[in-house]
Amino acid sequence: MGDANHEMFERAQRVIPGGVNSPVRAFRSVGGTPYVVAHGDGAYVVDVAGNRYVDWVQSYGATILGHAHEQVVLNVASAARAGTSFGAPTPGEVLLAEMVCNRVPGVEMMRLV
Repeated sequence: MGDANHEMFERAQRVIPGGVNSPVRAFRSVGGTPYVVAHGDGAYVVDVAGNRYVDWVQSYGATILGHAHEQVVLNVASAARAGTSFGAPTPGEVLLAEMVCNRVPGVEMMRLV
């Protein structure tokens, strides 16, 4: 790992327990310093030192279309322009709940938290 990863990890350890936001990422059991991702592009991530890696994890499936997929970015930006958090019901959450309930056998109702 480049010095930039080590320096960022050192900074993180001063303000984040273990230097990571998930115990799984701690690297303590395997040794070494975790790489610190600066950005992602499609199937790849780039660390703060500029090294490019294939991202086999893809956020555990949450980025199934890859990082920064153009259509996803456009849709997220469009949704954010309407507001980001209301603490009240929205048409979007009703639509999502209907879609899940209609497509997943056995799911009659759901709560989005």
